Amino acid sequence: MTTVAGRSAAGSAGSIAARLERLPHSRWHVKVRFLIGTVTFFEAFDQLMAASALPVLTHDWRLTTGQATFAVTAGSIGMLLGALAAGWLGDRIGRVRTVALGVAVTALASLAVARSNGIEPFALFRFVQGLGIGGVVPVAATYINEIARADRRGRFVLLYEMIFPAGLAAATLVAVWVVPHLGWRAMFVIGALPALLAALLPRQVAESPRWLLTRGRTAEAERILASIEAEVARAAATPPPSPSRSRLSEPATGSDTGTGSTPPDADSRPVQDSDSASDSGPDPDPDPGSDLASGPDAHTAGAGAQGRLRELFTGRYLRRTVVVSVLWFVAYYVNHGIATWLPSLYTKNFGLDLTTALVYTLLSNVTGLVGTLLVALVVDRVGRRPAMVAAFTGTALALGTLALAGAVSGEQVALFASCSTFFVYAINAGLYLYTPELYPTRNRAKGAAFGGLWNRAGVILGPIVVGTILGAGGSLILVFAQLAGIAAVGAVIGLFAIETKGKTLEELNA
Repeated sequence: MTTVAGRSAAGSAGSIAARLERLPHSRWHVKVRFLIGTVTFFEAFDQLMAASALPVLTHDWRLTTGQATFAVTAGSIGMLLGALAAGWLGDRIGRVRTVALGVAVTALASLAVARSNGIEPFALFRFVQGLGIGGVVPVAATYINEIARADRRGRFVLLYEMIFPAGLAAATLVAVWVVPHLGWRAMFVIGALPALLAALLPRQVAESPRWLLTRGRTAEAERILASIEAEVARAAATPPPSPSRSRLSEPATGSDTGTGSTPPDADSRPVQDSDSASDSGPDPDPDPGSDLASGPDAHTAGAGAQGRLRELFTGRYLRRTVVVSVLWFVAYYVNHGIATWLPSLYTKNFGLDLTTALVYTLLSNVTGLVGTLLVALVVDRVGRRPAMVAAFTGTALALGTLALAGAVSGEQVALFASCSTFFVYAINAGLYLYTPELYPTRNRAKGAAFGGLWNRAGVILGPIVVGTILGAGGSLILVFAQLAGIAAVGAVIGLFAIETKGKTLEELNA
């Protein structure tokens, strides 16, 4: 039998979610997305700095291929561990505080990298820097998901996620001038600028009301949401509509406890009552839910609900976790298998000067930015699953064509590598949208961070495999052929992903 406390928690959960869902896009959303986006921009900037510095370090420190691989993967290992820690922290101490902590670690470690005088301290401080980068990005994406409306969440989140490829492109653009003129150390000094944001962020960005509610801080969630509503109302021409609380609370566990039909995949309509919902087509993971008033203790996830990591591997969430983990691994294996080595391939294999190599690398980052913009504009209409499958297929075709063509010149590699990044950057951004959608609030940061763990596994293994092939005298044909094959695996696995467009976070986890 449903307890009074359970009904109260469910009522609070439904009220908070419904009030967030009915808010129109406003200057408050822009402000928050800008501040969190600035953090993400610099995290991306810091992530790619080692690749831009690698050609100079290889020459100045006379690094072997193995040492160069060690230099770039040390940061990736730190990102893997940072993602794990941040997932726990994000659900424990809050989204905003976790992001601020990660930014501080990243910035301070960047200064330490700039003072390194050998490969060992360089790798050590890149590892520490990676802890911060790995922790910030998935938790920041979780926060942005939790403040976005269901009907436009794809566009809202992916326009924010464009900041990440923009940061990658900026790192390469800045490196084109800074590295030849001021040296590689200056890049890492620039990378320390976000230290200022670590102090600013908690003062300017309110904590997620959805998260506060799961921690039993209902009064604080109500107070913060009231201030958000007031700020939105001041900027809006008309007052927001009355909230609808139907199907807007989450169960206490990952099991399917309720009954009812899956809500429609509406891409432009506000949240609907469950009585008016109807399926637009079959879903391979129907995830049945229930209304607020039905089901024994089905909606007691409000005050004080505690998420556990093992929930990611039980019930409906097991399949979701397996599929999304493979997609993360494949996407970042391919992405970093290419991105980490491109500047060195251009200089070492094709004899191009450093400036030309960095300009060609910049081209790949710019096309990735365009790909992310395109998917942001269409993902709420076509859906997450079709967009990801199409992008994985495009990546496999671009890299497979490059392998068949022989990868005989720097210009040819630049062209097809840029085509592949057009698709793979869209996948990467899409996964930061998709993964938090799959888990309830109490476990959302853990779920996003666990995906980030496989992300970092791909970031580590991709460059290692490519470096091993190159170090053993293997051809570039083999490098790009194996990357194309891995991308094809991603396209197949993507077919098993559930569709989430148009559904509230509560509906997806009811």
